[in-house]
Amino acid sequence: MTAETSPAAAMPVVSLPSDHPKIAAGRIGVLLMNLGTPEGTSYRPMRAYLKEFLSDRRVIEEPRWKWWPILNLIILTTRPGRKGKDYASIWNNERNEGPLKTITRSQTEQVAKRLKPMAGERVIFDWAMRYGFPDVKSRIKALQDQGCDRILLVPLYPQYAAPTSATACDQAFRALMEMRWQPAVRVAPPYHDDPTYIKALAASMRSSLAKLDFDPEIILCSFHGMPKEYLLKGDPYYCQCVKTWRLLREELGLPAERFRLTFQSRFGPDEWLQPYTDETVKALAQAGTTSLAIVAPGFSADCLETLEELDVENREIFMHNGGKRFAYLPCLNDSAESIDVLEALVRRELMGWL
Repeated sequence: MTAETSPAAAMPVVSLPSDHPKIAAGRIGVLLMNLGTPEGTSYRPMRAYLKEFLSDRRVIEEPRWKWWPILNLIILTTRPGRKGKDYASIWNNERNEGPLKTITRSQTEQVAKRLKPMAGERVIFDWAMRYGFPDVKSRIKALQDQGCDRILLVPLYPQYAAPTSATACDQAFRALMEMRWQPAVRVAPPYHDDPTYIKALAASMRSSLAKLDFDPEIILCSFHGMPKEYLLKGDPYYCQCVKTWRLLREELGLPAERFRLTFQSRFGPDEWLQPYTDETVKALAQAGTTSLAIVAPGFSADCLETLEELDVENREIFMHNGGKRFAYLPCLNDSAESIDVLEALVRRELMGWL
């Protein structure tokens, strides 16, 4: 590649008067956004994180007059301590942070390295959390300060949902609303049926299954749940989960009775998407299934809902009800397969800008 054709050489040359203040311009920002993680496992950081998360009207759609006392007088007095203990069991003590933060940082660094030959110095990569830190607003400002007048937002949720993808974009748009000079913005779409994503999931699962000393009778494909009411209001999440499950099952060549779809993490008394993961695990064990594996393709990185809820809580449910062998198959995380997916997604969405 010659200097004339390199990405850096392709940056627009801005001619300014000699007395003009120095400005940075002509760069492109790529911001990977994930859900979030508390800053610590003690009461105060856990409470702050849960308050921000559960105050989001995309997440909890109950009327404020009804939800405020429940959240502030009940949930935020009892849940921080309990969830803090759960987070402590999966905490990255070396970096003093949650695994979601560790993995998202690594994903960003690796995608940047992969795309360096194409992007050169013109594209700047960064990452943010919808809840907690680094926050979306500060990272958008940092990209703009480095000369990014165009920014690609990449919500790290394969399946679109209002409480995940939409609220991450909401936060970015709030930041833009406060800017006098806004960058141009693109949002990467969900990638629930992207062939690169499906093949990456299948390859990761085959690798994980090959390391087991047993062949699971049944594999559960567990997605994060949501209230059924959200589906009835038009949220496409359920349909996209079903499509991911179907395409992955076809890619793996598994029959439907062996590769089953379930939904986890329900919260509150309302009906959520079914079948429920924990109830399915219990029923399978009680019906005589002795070996079981669970995979969670709706998560781009392992977090509390996978490492603690699936690998610990559901393992205990299975074993206490007659199961013998259990395995949790890791998320794509920052594996080579994961970076293949993110690289393909970012390359595609930067077309026309690079």
